[in-house]
Amino acid sequence: MDERNLPGLDADSMEILRELEQSTPEAVKRLRAHARLTIRARVIVEPANMSERGSWRIQGVTGDLSAGGTQILVPRPLHVGDIYLLSFDRKAIDIAPAFARCLRSRLVREDAFEAGLKFFEPVSLPEQVSVGEHGAAV
Repeated sequence: MDERNLPGLDADSMEILRELEQSTPEAVKRLRAHARLTIRARVIVEPANMSERGSWRIQGVTGDLSAGGTQILVPRPLHVGDIYLLSFDRKAIDIAPAFARCLRSRLVREDAFEAGLKFFEPVSLPEQVSVGEHGAAV
């Protein structure tokens, strides 16, 4: 960045701009705390609070999974900051139900929303994962 083209910015603002320039997708991947496993597995999402549990459930599919969290695709938006109970298809990936906080949610299309969730406790990823007919983890 050529700082001469940005007169009037203080040192803190310049530092923030430098950090933003370095926030490429590749840099973010290198900073992740856990390796990601690309896997398509059914996941059931429901409210974590006992007083709300059973009031609704939605089925989605995982996009990726790590010990620290997951990216899922669901038919309706999850609320950022809310806590959910995620139950995975144990035949596809043997992970016990886990509590997670929604960190982001975005519209993919009218009937599909991507959500990024962070587990409260790291989950143990199995060494073996079921593989679908097209060779991708499912």
